[in-house]
Amino acid sequence: MNILLWVLQVLAALLYGSSGVMKVFMFDKVSQDVPSFGALPRKAWMTLGILELVCTFGLIVPAAFHWQPPLTILAATVLAVESLVFVGVHVKYREVSPMILSGVLGLLMAFIVYGRMVLQPIF
Repeated sequence: MNILLWVLQVLAALLYGSSGVMKVFMFDKVSQDVPSFGALPRKAWMTLGILELVCTFGLIVPAAFHWQPPLTILAATVLAVESLVFVGVHVKYREVSPMILSGVLGLLMAFIVYGRMVLQPIF
């Protein structure tokens, strides 16, 4: 189970890391084709991107170095909540594929939280 959770954490870190980079550094380029980017001001998207980058760090580093491992659970929880918010945004704009992706990522983050708290605790 520990190996599965680590694989999921790394995959999630890669996905959320790329999403954070996109929101922070490439917002103007990617926002043109996605109507839901109009739901929030640019600074809010940048803040969410920075949050995703911090959580990406939090998914891996605290658990890997056994330094404040509960931060890994916190990072996954924050990303799960963010995913739920994005599901709502995508529903509003009727964007089916991003809505499904956000839902799946939210469930993945919830599983990581459950896995790291119950199945293979990292405390």
